[in-house]
Amino acid sequence: MATNMERKLGELLVKDNIITREELEEALGKRTESNESLGHILMEMGVASEWEIAAALGKQLNVPFITLSQYEIERDVLESIPRDIVMKYKIVPVDRTGDTLTVALPDPSNIFILDELRLLTKSQIVPVISFETDIEKAIGRYFKAPEEKGMKLEDMMTEMKESDMEILQQEGGEDEEMDLNIQINDAPVIRLVNAIIAEAIRMKASDIHIEPYEKELRLRYRLDGVLMAQSSPSKSWQNAIISRLKILSEMDIAEKRLPQDGRFRVRMDGKDVDFRVNTVPVPHGEKVVIRILDQGNLMLDLTRLGLTLEEIDKFNREINKPWGMCLVTGPTGSGKSTTLYSALSTINTPTINICTAEDPVEYQLPGINQVAVNEKIGLTFATALRAFLRQDPDVIMVGEIRDLETAEISIKAALTGHLVFSTLHTNDASSSISRMVNMGVEPFLVAASLNMIVAQRLVRRVCASCKETYEPTPEQRKAIGIEDPKVVFSRGAGCDICGDRGYKGRVALYEILVNSDRLRDSIIANVPPTHLKREAILQGMTTLRMSGVRKIKDGVTTVEEVLSATVSDSDE
Repeated sequence: MATNMERKLGELLVKDNIITREELEEALGKRTESNESLGHILMEMGVASEWEIAAALGKQLNVPFITLSQYEIERDVLESIPRDIVMKYKIVPVDRTGDTLTVALPDPSNIFILDELRLLTKSQIVPVISFETDIEKAIGRYFKAPEEKGMKLEDMMTEMKESDMEILQQEGGEDEEMDLNIQINDAPVIRLVNAIIAEAIRMKASDIHIEPYEKELRLRYRLDGVLMAQSSPSKSWQNAIISRLKILSEMDIAEKRLPQDGRFRVRMDGKDVDFRVNTVPVPHGEKVVIRILDQGNLMLDLTRLGLTLEEIDKFNREINKPWGMCLVTGPTGSGKSTTLYSALSTINTPTINICTAEDPVEYQLPGINQVAVNEKIGLTFATALRAFLRQDPDVIMVGEIRDLETAEISIKAALTGHLVFSTLHTNDASSSISRMVNMGVEPFLVAASLNMIVAQRLVRRVCASCKETYEPTPEQRKAIGIEDPKVVFSRGAGCDICGDRGYKGRVALYEILVNSDRLRDSIIANVPPTHLKREAILQGMTTLRMSGVRKIKDGVTTVEEVLSATVSDSDE
């Protein structure tokens, strides 16, 4: 029999024209003969989606809605509620602040569950709504019994042989005999570190985080831009793992008070993979972050990066000019290096001399002269640029314009017959011009040297294996600016292929500003970035938000991803 709360929910769905009065009465009739909730019956009837019911329930109860797949829940929060209670009520603890515990439920109107949780946890319970399917996936991810889980590190160690992975960099040093509970060169430690690295390569992770805490050693991989917790080694392995990685990276394993940098290379499955390693001291040891530079994952084909055919034509036209400056801008991790490498690979022929100054050299490209800057010995971007100008270059790439000296030399090179590529850290294309002027570069020099500015962001792709349609909330539609009811929205339901994340891989959003006579006049007049952006849009520029909307309509990504990566054009 339907509860008063369920009847109110049904009336709200009728009022919002999601279901008809007849469909509600039919569902209420089925409810009297079933233990299923009214919402579940409406979904089985196909008259209301899970999203619509969750949105209506949230509106009725004034309870926020969250997508659990977007969250990485801390282990101490997960342990706030016993596993059997989680499995019994299909709930997931999401966050704890002081004595307040936030819990995701499919139906927050169930006061009996909330009261039991309040007594059990001795906390104030803040309910939030999530899809029942999302909750089930989260339970499967976080609360599976040990025998149900996938391969643990211990299992991978058993299967991993030292011959499966070849270290291509010479190990050694006077500190290898450091006294540890578990010797750093013992076979179990070697297999464990190899297993951590091999699994990260297999999952196409971009980074490995090894984080020591008081009672645990946490292992996380960055997958498609999001950190995901993995099966962690025992705390007792901490010193051995960190020391093993420091030896591989040719660091000083006796130095634990200062940050250190290193790198190493391995060969696995016939391919070489480079790793950049950084350690920093934290209260319970040293945190290690490893950047994975897998040449096999480097996409140099412009058509696969996310550019439309029209944008590719525009991009190719500018990078094939004989001189001038092309800038790529965006935050750290937005794919700037990949775009630059793609541009250099596109124009790379035996007839031109390409020189690059990078910090560090991430990928080695055949036929291109790459120099790694080293400020400790005085080899800065500016020093390398000056040297390049005496190396008879046709094309110069400088990893980043950080200061006035580098900017001035780059512009001088661009104005004296060289094609110059570089990056800046700005929010959008038009802001890059103001950034250079603020560095001290004369506006007329920027106007004269500039060919193109490319701003970009990375968003996650919807997993093709579990892709499904869904309906965003009216608030999300309004925020993204898609009012057309005919637009079909896609998201990933979660499957084994994508690790139940609903996303697999990433795609770039692009904003390409091509210089023109009118823009040059505006740059020389030193107008604000917002004016430059409006002028560029009038000349046909697609903004980052516009690019994101196009990807949503094409079913490539979701509303949530675009909203998190871009701002509304009217907000700038």
